Amino acid sequence: MTSYATNTRALGATDFAVPVDDRYFEDYVPGMTYEYGHLTVSEREIVEFSLRFDPQPIHTDPAFAATGPFSGLIASGWHSAGLLMRLFADHYLSRVASLASPGVDELRWAAPLRPGDAVRLRVTTTGTRPSRSKPDRGLVHSEALLLNQDDRCPISFKVTNILRRRDGG
Repeated sequence: MTSYATNTRALGATDFAVPVDDRYFEDYVPGMTYEYGHLTVSEREIVEFSLRFDPQPIHTDPAFAATGPFSGLIASGWHSAGLLMRLFADHYLSRVASLASPGVDELRWAAPLRPGDAVRLRVTTTGTRPSRSKPDRGLVHSEALLLNQDDRCPISFKVTNILRRRDGG
């Protein structure tokens, strides 16, 4: 499979004041939106991923997929999730303070991801709050979208992350 060691970067004028390897709970500000990218997905990557993890012919067989409802090969939604997560981990989620996530909500696959698409992450911090039971950490709520070059959204979800506080609470 292809390595996604990325040279992606912040795309907007807004980025965190501190780098991802010095980012703590306090650095996530509700209402802030960030964009990072780009990753380009190839037909070979779509087929390789799908053969291993989601072997449906709409993802693995271009001839079959051409006759299907999307008129061509599309990536597995789980491949889209992996691309989003790569950008999320590389740029948004702290490398020193991230402790866990209780899960994602409202997972949606609104548009197909196709060979040749160049995607970027748009993530908004929708809320934060210190933990009520563990003062050394807090909860960061975010909305994450993977957008293609036409601003169509192959995947989106809401996520909560548990992050260590800089001052230890």
